[in-house]
Amino acid sequence: MGAEILGPEQAEPDDVVLAWEGEDVLAVRLPQLSDSLDHILAAMERRHGMPLAELDRKAKQEVVRLLEARGAFSVRHGVETVAGALGVSRFTVYNYLNRENAAKNG
Repeated sequence: MGAEILGPEQAEPDDVVLAWEGEDVLAVRLPQLSDSLDHILAAMERRHGMPLAELDRKAKQEVVRLLEARGAFSVRHGVETVAGALGVSRFTVYNYLNRENAAKNG
């Protein structure tokens, strides 16, 4: 997931400090959600065995559907990041999302 383990003295306010029997023993720094999106996109590329930009339209639509299910578009600049990885415009990503939502509701 990309977390980093630190000494408890290095903990920052957003880190998770773990204690054992009342004593702080380590801190875990979780990646920013936007970093996680990059990890998810890289994993999808590995799964497909090629850059996402080289997928056909149907496969790109499936990637967008999976990313929406994982909350990728709630991340700031999520649409732009995904559009860049897919080699399409933001408008195209929104079209894929709208098509998926129309299919769910119709």
